[in-house]
Amino acid sequence: MSVYLAKSKGWRYDFTRKGIRYTEAGFKTKKEALRAEAKRKEEILNPAPIQEIPTDMDFFELVELRLDHVKAYNSESHYINYVYMAKKWVKQWGQLTCNEITTAMIEKFVLTRSKVSPQAANKEIKCLRATFNFGKKKRLLKESPVDGIDFLPVEKREKYIPPIEDIEKVIQVADEETRDYLICITDTMARMGEINRLRWSDVSLKDSYLTLYTRKKKGGNLTPRRVPLTTRLKKVLENRYADKHAQLEWVFWHRHFNTKKLIWEEGPYKERKRIMKTLCEKASVKYFRFHALRHAGASLLDNAKVHIGAIQSILGHENRTTTEIYLHNLGGVEREAIDAFENARKKSHTFSHT
Repeated sequence: MSVYLAKSKGWRYDFTRKGIRYTEAGFKTKKEALRAEAKRKEEILNPAPIQEIPTDMDFFELVELRLDHVKAYNSESHYINYVYMAKKWVKQWGQLTCNEITTAMIEKFVLTRSKVSPQAANKEIKCLRATFNFGKKKRLLKESPVDGIDFLPVEKREKYIPPIEDIEKVIQVADEETRDYLICITDTMARMGEINRLRWSDVSLKDSYLTLYTRKKKGGNLTPRRVPLTTRLKKVLENRYADKHAQLEWVFWHRHFNTKKLIWEEGPYKERKRIMKTLCEKASVKYFRFHALRHAGASLLDNAKVHIGAIQSILGHENRTTTEIYLHNLGGVEREAIDAFENARKKSHTFSHT
């Protein structure tokens, strides 16, 4: 019998055609299930014609659609960077259709950008490829002029990780507001954007943890993770909570002038990158950025023999291989290894001459 009552699932239709099973449950009555079954059989006998994939569209329209997608699914900083690149693309090809943009044109543009740096050029390739692939995925285009364009070789240099004493020097020379901000990033190893969006509802002073949210997960979902508070960070947050603004929900906020609306507004920070150069100069230490604090913290945990799984959880990484990139030796293990090698070589040399 192709239609029957399934326990706790309502009426169900269930039939097979050419070895393929078709079934669906949840119908309130047998009549509804029979109608749904008849409709499904009709669809199988007379499938809808496959929609032709368009072969072309305006490049400007594609960029706008991609920007809307990035704004909805990615972080605000990623969207800002995308807008910056998209303006250059539109200036180059805004009057063209996608088919009129050739691989040679993309390559010429990329080589021009490589004069800034290979990294800048590779970023353009990555984002242009994502834009055209977005069009293909949404069945708006058939081909991409970026296919076949290789990334430029880059000179990989050792990442500078500031020593803990330099980080503390920078914290000490900062004003009180910035000092609190730096301690929050340092002691949680959080991303700058995660601290910028931190709200008081994400902070539990009673249980001594805060919840951070990131869009770095697959699918662009805003994913939470709990990070325990250090003693000094808890004290910082307790002091800030005692003096918090009655109507603002953010832990860190500022008053700024909106140049579009021509009014003063209060809200969370979006970028605070420039301040680090000033602070490093003031503290007389080598320049480093906010993100280096994540690397320094992760490396400190690794050298303290903390399990990599715990470090991965604190950093909010989906893959352990990403966490491994953040682990830089701070304890001189390589030096100890070379010393051991040298001692072993000397002993071997002495033994061979006795």
